[in-house]
Order: sequence, then structure tokens, then C-alpha cells
Amino acid sequence: MGFIGETVDSIKSTPIRQTLSQFVTLGMIVSSALIIWKALMCITGTESPVVVVLSGSMEPGFQRGDILFLHMSKDPIRTGEIVVFNINGRDIPIVHRVIEVHERRDTGEADILTKGDNNDMDDRALYAYGQHWLQRKHIMGRAVGFLPYVGWVTIIMTEKPILKYILIGALGLLVITSKD
Repeated sequence: MGFIGETVDSIKSTPIRQTLSQFVTLGMIVSSALIIWKALMCITGTESPVVVVLSGSMEPGFQRGDILFLHMSKDPIRTGEIVVFNINGRDIPIVHRVIEVHERRDTGEADILTKGDNNDMDDRALYAYGQHWLQRKHIMGRAVGFLPYVGWVTIIMTEKPILKYILIGALGLLVITSKD
């Protein structure tokens, strides 16, 4: 009699255990992604080890939708390097080439001027009001590699936010409803 009661109890608790297990699995996936991202930040020395090219300003070198891999070292920034930089008051980083560097020997700092390869003029019009040069604090990282077109997923989800929510919902539902 005890055996039958235990079997009925285990059958009743199985869906709850399965659901809890699936939520734990989803949590582990999200946690793993965050840990990998933080590890990449430490290894590359940049707050954003990966960025997506959002405009055509760097064509033909980089196309809209290319993913760039960034690294930041203590080496001086040189003319010709492709850098990703942030401007005060702007949320989205910019990917452009360094066209001029003026090093100040007394302080060791440098004034940096950038330009998109596909643009006619330098980036002074993009900088914050009254800013004519970038400093090292504005540079997020240097491009060290790229993956063509993979970033289109990010662009599409940014331009059509409903797709982002559908995709996240579908992935969450897939993890929760999977049997094993």
C-alpha cells in the first residue's frame, strides 16, 4: 500500500520538478552568457569586446552588419587604426579610422582625429559641442577582427523591437517546454 502511495506522489511531483529544472536550465544559460561576456571584457580590456557596424561610413572595408572584435591595450593609438569610440551625450559608439594623432610629450596624452572611410570629412561634426579631438578616454577599443554580416540580426532587432521580444519569448518557451 505504501508503494502505491509513493508512486502516485512521484507522478504528481514530476511536472513540478520538470518545470523547476527547466527554469534552472534557463537561468544557467543566461548566467553562462553573462559570465562569458564578463570574461571577454577582462581579456580584451574593453567594456564592449564585440560591436556591430551600424552604418555604411566604413565601406568598403566594413559593411553595415559586420561584427567587429575589439581589444584595448596600453600601446599608443596610431594613425590608420580602426577604433570604436564614444562621444559624451551619445548612446551608440562609432566605428571609424584614426587619421591624425598629436602626442603631447609633456603629459603623454594624445589628441586623436577620426574619419569614416566612406565619409568626405573628418568626424569633428560628430564630436560633442566644442570638442575638436578625441582623447584616449573616448576610445572603447581597437578593431582586431571581424565577422561579416552576422550583426544583421542585431540591426533587425533594433529597428523592429517586436522581433526581439518574439525571439526572446520563443527561446524562453523552447527551454521551458523541452522535455530534457
